[in-house]
Amino acid sequence: MTAMSKERDPKGERRQDPYPSRLPKEHWLPRQDRTVWSQWRPDAPLTAQQADQFDRDGFLVLKDLFTPQEVEALKAESAALRGGERALMDDSVITEPGSSEVRTIFKLPEQSPLFHRLASDRRIAGIARFLLGDEVYIHQSRLNYKPGFTGKEFYWHSDFETWHAEDGMPRMRAVSASLLLTDNDALNGPLMLMPGSHKHFIACAGETPEDNHKSSLKKQEVGVPSHEALTSLAKEHGVTAATGKAGTLVLFDCNTMHGSNGNITPFARSNAFFVFNAVSNRLQQPFGAGKARPDFLADRGEPNPVAIQTGKLA
Repeated sequence: MTAMSKERDPKGERRQDPYPSRLPKEHWLPRQDRTVWSQWRPDAPLTAQQADQFDRDGFLVLKDLFTPQEVEALKAESAALRGGERALMDDSVITEPGSSEVRTIFKLPEQSPLFHRLASDRRIAGIARFLLGDEVYIHQSRLNYKPGFTGKEFYWHSDFETWHAEDGMPRMRAVSASLLLTDNDALNGPLMLMPGSHKHFIACAGETPEDNHKSSLKKQEVGVPSHEALTSLAKEHGVTAATGKAGTLVLFDCNTMHGSNGNITPFARSNAFFVFNAVSNRLQQPFGAGKARPDFLADRGEPNPVAIQTGKLA
């Protein structure tokens, strides 16, 4: 398999695919896209050192961007969404495997004015726009909860592999922003990342089942690398836990290998999660699935650029 393959879209036209996946056999392909798309300048929302670190590692952990009052307001809104105090959109809530505990709530800006404001804040969206070198829109947003004692793991994966195969995201020009809403330490299942892994694309083996998202949102089993590939990546790059107090922001490239352990401590873990995609990187037809996933997982409409806002959240 070469690094560039051709396939037919639903209209019968041939199109180039730089990252073919969901193949009979697993393959390693080189990254063909930049990681940082802007030249650093003094008015950038990151320091030159931070931009270089993101380019090298594929992620960045930023602390003390938000005031304690802002963090408390976000935590209260998160609890209200999870606790049934807000009317939520149909199909936007995913529960834990084998449990009624809330695992994920999608479409945050559409369901909460406060999280809508957070998604457009310069401290998050402004950084995403700088890293991607383009106007950005929200590809996906969600609240992730990992309750104490019963919170299940999120298995190792590259988000881009799924977004490319099942959503039709053409290139690696998207970034994820995870704002911690609880303290994350080494014990309660924090996000783990492999620094530098974003430079490799693991084309995963296996075809995409119909409506794969219905099971993968609870436990992902398709579009994940083999144990051998993960072992090689870990030996080459190591594993880092993105820990920090509530209010810490974790930014990571769409192709950075990441996952998290289950949480058997009494201390719940939660975060607000926004995926920013470059407007120029709007979705096409899926590259490795028969049909696109629902809109709550991937915004397929005309990209609506985020209007960057400054000042306090509330």
